[in-house]
Amino acid sequence: MTTILAKSRVLDLANERGQLCAQVLADLGADVIKIEPPGGSRARKLGPFYNDEQSPESSLFFWAYNRDKRGVTLDIEREEARELLKRLIKSADFFIESEQPGYLAERGLGYDQLSKLNPRLIYISITPFGQNGPKMSYADADLVILAAGGPLALTGDDDRPPVRLGAVPQAYLHASMDAAVAAMAANHERVRSGLGQHIDVSAQQSVAMAAQSYILSPALNSAEVTRYAGGVKLGPFCIPLVWPAKDGYISLAVLFGSALGPFTRRLMEYICERGFCDQATRDKDWIGYVELLFSGTETIEEWTRVTEVVRNFTRSHTKAELLKLALERGFLIAPVWTVKEVVESPQLAARNYFQEVEHPEHGRSFRYPGPFVKFGATPIEYRRRPPRVGEHNREVYRTELGLNETEVAELERRGVI
Repeated sequence: MTTILAKSRVLDLANERGQLCAQVLADLGADVIKIEPPGGSRARKLGPFYNDEQSPESSLFFWAYNRDKRGVTLDIEREEARELLKRLIKSADFFIESEQPGYLAERGLGYDQLSKLNPRLIYISITPFGQNGPKMSYADADLVILAAGGPLALTGDDDRPPVRLGAVPQAYLHASMDAAVAAMAANHERVRSGLGQHIDVSAQQSVAMAAQSYILSPALNSAEVTRYAGGVKLGPFCIPLVWPAKDGYISLAVLFGSALGPFTRRLMEYICERGFCDQATRDKDWIGYVELLFSGTETIEEWTRVTEVVRNFTRSHTKAELLKLALERGFLIAPVWTVKEVVESPQLAARNYFQEVEHPEHGRSFRYPGPFVKFGATPIEYRRRPPRVGEHNREVYRTELGLNETEVAELERRGVI
């Protein structure tokens, strides 16, 4: 089992915006305590649900991002509960939250307030647009962040509105992973200085940096950013990025210039070899093809014919066949897999990627995505399934705060925890 953070304690107050961050730290060996309101986090209301049972204990969405955590309840709207949290803070190494900017500070739980209780605390905030600035109070949703961050410039067909990305909340998954990396960097610095710090992660910035950083172009006095769904636009020419296969779609780069042109030339040589085009098409100047397009030497009609040649080739093969060709011949092809195809992937099976996690309350185990990294000497091992609501109240409050059974029961009765 990996022991990178084996002596670290994480308090995870994040909702669906940031809960992946703490799971990554848990995978690295940290003791993570998931803190939810009495009745459970709002993330538990998000589906899909196991057996379609819409209950706090059946959310597959919650299960996906809360493995390897212990779980307690705490109503931070109540002063008595906030005092309990502060007592836990004193021995914590990391604190993760994803509330609106200012919300926790108004309740005495901001970074400036909690760092006085524990100067070693690494305080991690995950929000839509950061802790300050003109957008800090903007309304947010995953769709809003993806639009503001750039990726929706690529989605959908260019004659209609963008479409959202499939995995929700995709924007906050980027932010959570950035937060986890930043937490490890802050932990490295703390080893030297003994001091914590405040990590401020903007989901918009995370998406922009991870996916389509070209939206930063105006700040660098570069060209104006426009939407190019359906492919790369070169004046009146459109270069597709997604192509049909016999059983779905693939991503294929038919691009030009000194960097990518050789890949296109190699592809066209094979297409000609298989009888989908003539030698004249094969032998076009794929390195300087952009100049041919802009000069008018290559007409729109001719480019349309070339794309149809490539399209006829791709749709005559399955995704698996095209991937095999890409590996053998060095083509820039990647299949667009469905969820079912990912689950049934021979490659992931060969790598023993998926892991079984026992859920005793259901009398069975469930397949979870495997570790995000493989360590040789200290591999990541999944230690526990996601917690049930308040499952570890007695364990944590008695062991960590010294409360007795009667005191814990009374706090639960009054809705403090």
